[in-house]
Amino acid sequence: MYKRIFKRQVMFPLNEDMQCSRFFKNLRILVTGGTGTIGAELVNRLLQYEIDRLLVLSKDDSKQYLMKQKYGLKKNLSFVLGDVREYQTLKEATRGMDLVIHTAALKQIPICEENPQEAVKTNIMGTYNLIRASMENGVQKVINISTDKAVFPTNTMGATKFLSEKLIQNFARQDDKRTSLCSVRFGNVLNSRGSVIPLWLEQFRHNQPLFLTDKQMTRFIMTISQAAELIMKSCILCQGGETFIFKMKSVVLGDLATAMKTILSELSNKEAKIVITGPRPGEKKFEELLFEDEANRLFENEQLYVVLPQLSSTSSRAGFKRARPTEYRSDLSPKMNVPEIISLLRPLIREYLGDETNG
Repeated sequence: MYKRIFKRQVMFPLNEDMQCSRFFKNLRILVTGGTGTIGAELVNRLLQYEIDRLLVLSKDDSKQYLMKQKYGLKKNLSFVLGDVREYQTLKEATRGMDLVIHTAALKQIPICEENPQEAVKTNIMGTYNLIRASMENGVQKVINISTDKAVFPTNTMGATKFLSEKLIQNFARQDDKRTSLCSVRFGNVLNSRGSVIPLWLEQFRHNQPLFLTDKQMTRFIMTISQAAELIMKSCILCQGGETFIFKMKSVVLGDLATAMKTILSELSNKEAKIVITGPRPGEKKFEELLFEDEANRLFENEQLYVVLPQLSSTSSRAGFKRARPTEYRSDLSPKMNVPEIISLLRPLIREYLGDETNG
């Protein structure tokens, strides 16, 4: 099979669109969880390039149907209904693929706390199945999507994502060099399914107060667009064993709720009320994106940090410089103020409320 990826080195500097156009051209790509928030954004972006084939794997038949309707009869887009828990499904889906982007996961902290065995099956065993299938079929690159909850985890979801990262790192050290594996560590993705913004909007629409766990909690945030950009950059940069981290600001949840209340008052005739409910089981006061032992292997450019694998020479990658060891915590990082949050959220909320707004 023609090895597309490693024979095509993307030279810097190129603008981002040129990098992607050159890298993704003629590739066969599998996106697991491809009908989810991040997966769907990736599908939309990847179809803009001259890819050979894009295969979307998910277990949600309704969302697959809607995505098929959206893109019509695109010849390079196909679908498979299946679960990452099933090895045979993944073995068939990865056959002939050059690149796999693994977004499928159970992500809701309370649900994972109540059903830890299910989180293990999907987030750990599903990742293990995907790695095995990808390596057996000679996939060139596997990009695993992780979370800040994986760093010093205090809940089931974070613990399973921590172990999924460990699986990626372990298999990246294997002698089989046909497959390069890496992880991408996210913060909270604004307006993604199950996140606080759509939850608050639904509460407001049904004349309920906005439930807030703790005004003093802090969280890293990024947009859906930024998340997709980070993944696509990581596809290009991955050489094996790295963890890529987007440079993000954080928010104080009390400020986020204040911004939300302000926008809702502007756009409707109703005033939102905020009710403090207290932290949920497994929630932390702040989030972290870096382990202590990763600081000595940390490099950066303007947009990204990259943690190099433990057994690497720790020599800098092209376009990166060594970063000073630091704690990357949401309570210590630069914060977005309320006006900045309002500017970020207003278009999302206006679109959601639609005809309910005052103009």
